[in-house]
Amino acid sequence: MPYVPATPPPTAFRQQTIDEVGQPLAATTFVVVDLETTGGAPADAGITEIGAVKVRGGERLGEFGSLVNPGMTIPPFIAVLTGITDVMVAEAPRLEEALPAFLEFAKGSVLVAHNAPFDVGFLKAACAKFGYPWPGFPVVDTVTLARRTLLRDEVPNCKLATLAAYFRTTTEPCHRALDDARATVDVLHALLERVGSHQVHTLSDLTEFSRAVSPVQRRKKSLADGLPHTPGVYVFRDAKDRPLYVGTSGDIATRVRSYFTAAETRARMTEMLTAAERIEAVECAHALEAGVRELRLIAAHKPPYNRRSKYPERVHWLKLTAEAYPRLSVVRKLSDDGGSYLGPFSSRRTAELAAAGVYDAVPLRQCTQRLSVRSTSPACALAEIGRCAAPCEHRISPEAYGEHAAAFRDLTRGDPGVLVDRLLARIGAFAADQRYEEAAVVRGRLVALLRTAVRMQRLRSLTALPELLAARRDAVGGWELAVVRYGRLAAAGTAPVGVHPRPVLDTLLATAETVRSAPGPTPCATAEETERILTFLELPDTRIVEATEPAVAAGPGWACPVAGAERFRDLLRKADSARTVADPSGESNLPRTLHRPARATA
Repeated sequence: MPYVPATPPPTAFRQQTIDEVGQPLAATTFVVVDLETTGGAPADAGITEIGAVKVRGGERLGEFGSLVNPGMTIPPFIAVLTGITDVMVAEAPRLEEALPAFLEFAKGSVLVAHNAPFDVGFLKAACAKFGYPWPGFPVVDTVTLARRTLLRDEVPNCKLATLAAYFRTTTEPCHRALDDARATVDVLHALLERVGSHQVHTLSDLTEFSRAVSPVQRRKKSLADGLPHTPGVYVFRDAKDRPLYVGTSGDIATRVRSYFTAAETRARMTEMLTAAERIEAVECAHALEAGVRELRLIAAHKPPYNRRSKYPERVHWLKLTAEAYPRLSVVRKLSDDGGSYLGPFSSRRTAELAAAGVYDAVPLRQCTQRLSVRSTSPACALAEIGRCAAPCEHRISPEAYGEHAAAFRDLTRGDPGVLVDRLLARIGAFAADQRYEEAAVVRGRLVALLRTAVRMQRLRSLTALPELLAARRDAVGGWELAVVRYGRLAAAGTAPVGVHPRPVLDTLLATAETVRSAPGPTPCATAEETERILTFLELPDTRIVEATEPAVAAGPGWACPVAGAERFRDLLRKADSARTVADPSGESNLPRTLHRPARATA
């Protein structure tokens, strides 16, 4: 019998499991959810409506929609925004009843939301509050997907309304949960079409794509190697060694590494990393020194990728001139010419707004010519309508006019009560006549005026001191030390655990920067630097070791006037609340509860 070779066994083929190849997006069930809330924190579980749409493979499988009784009053501005009122939810199921129904509807699916941390945060908080276990849904955030796939040339931002208009969704978002969920479904499908070109075909691909680190971040990650784990300043520099970006941190190495992770999503930072060739670290004694050095480096080099603190010289001041009939003017620089200054203002517009508040309170002249006490000039239109005392025609004496000017000088150094009382009276009169828009205008002027007065008096309380020594306990039991001269950080250091801080302070004093006084509330440092120092000094565990009295008597050391602008902080908070909470548009009714606080006594 002839020999017949054995037939080789067929090649074994094995079908991979879904876990191995990844869940195909076409076979994934998504539940797109949107919530309307009372505007509070997630812990309050103030949900007023739940809307959700279940989809798979582009097909809508079902919808879930329910108003929810949050068990609390819906704020008026939320009711205006969403159209959901207390009456509408009075008969609606409470959250502990509606939540299980939603969880059952979404069971076994992938949750999708626009700005998912917000909606998922409320759902998790509600589950925790009512004792329901959180199912641990996979979550997809359409905001993150949009940022990954769309260019700034295509959409200016990634708000739902913007994306809905760009993708021409069949449902327009309107701050109602189900309609917003329907619009998000169309946005999700459009974004999934986009990510297909990035070879994203499975749920695991989508998850990785959402967390993707850009090629630039991956390529430049080695720049962070070798940086110290200490407080300080870091500077990204380009190939020509020009500073691109300056930042500060309590741990330089950890902070810089975050720029090369998926957590860094700012487009301008990606652009900056593209140009960066090295990172310079400036180690500092503690966080205060790091913050001050950051401000000085930004001001000196004006790095293109820093947005704040680049132009400290671009401030404005409101000046009351030194003449027989003083007038207000907006200036860019301080001079020792006998004038009184209020500031600094971040913009000319804010300075002019504050000036308008002064004119509302006292009839200072608004003309620009220099007036003589011996000859007269023609009166302006403001004098004819009673808005000016007409010093140009000598209808008022320099002494009587000086009382109006004194109200402004009191604002800069002492008690702003005269101006505040008159502006509050003006606001009250407008509100009583239901002229709320005019009341809101005067309120804005009062806020601009008073906030700057508070700021300047705080700054002056420190910048008037020739020298102040401060110490603060650090996290390990040592001391953070600072030498401040005329509001400028002159030296900084630390005394380790077991080392008495006095000898260290003596060494710092011997090597500290020499700082000479100059005119104005911020003579030797920027307002931002002095405010950083004030924040450090006002920490509960900071101790004032020594303080040198001002050369000119200005009070007992580091202190604000007893009857100064500081006592109006509650009034400022109330005015801000009126503008941002009760009236988010800034154009509606002014609450009638703005009252002047009682005068403080020493």
